[in-house]
Amino acid sequence: MKPGKMIRQVLGSIFKKPATVMYPADKLDMPEKFRGKLKYIPHLCIGCKLCMKDCPTGAITINKIGDKQFEAVFDLDRCIYCAQCVDSCPKKALEATKDVELAQLDPKKLRITFTIDGSQKNTPREP
Repeated sequence: MKPGKMIRQVLGSIFKKPATVMYPADKLDMPEKFRGKLKYIPHLCIGCKLCMKDCPTGAITINKIGDKQFEAVFDLDRCIYCAQCVDSCPKKALEATKDVELAQLDPKKLRITFTIDGSQKNTPREP
């Protein structure tokens, strides 16, 4: 690249808006169909376990708690966020959220159990 052309490009970039975002000071605005952390809606689940069968990494487990009552266990460290489980659920009991801040220092926090009442709790993995 010739020096004259390079100087013109450097001076032109001074007045342009930066391409980066000041994360985490500025929160990320994710697109509408972004595939982030999964959300489980227990009253819609019929226990067909199609989400478990379609998950390429085995990150989802559906457990029967009572008569037509199920809880879901998600292993966020296994999930590749492909949303195949969301697409395969016939009752739309799974949703992909825009939540991207999932990094953890404690691996126990990466296993989440969604209970019947819709709450979530961290559950350690069995050895």
